Amino acid sequence: MLAPRVQIYTAAHPLDIQNRTSWLGCGKAVSIGNNCWLGGNAVVLPGVHLGNNVIVGGGAVVTKSFGDNVVIAGNPARVIKHLKE
Repeated sequence: MLAPRVQIYTAAHPLDIQNRTSWLGCGKAVSIGNNCWLGGNAVVLPGVHLGNNVIVGGGAVVTKSFGDNVVIAGNPARVIKHLKE
């Protein structure tokens, strides 16, 4: 489930100044497992993979991947609770 204003980004840009100013970019896949819930205004950045049964708190900025059965929140997002399988 996605609450209002969830943002999922797949476009990425190089950090190298030469490539960045040449307007080169790339895409990095995002995957979201089964039975996930992303709270309002959550942001998922390129290359992130979320496991099954993940709850993302409202306003969280997800900068890295997380496994199954966790609640994540914050900026940057971190595990705040483990859920029963």
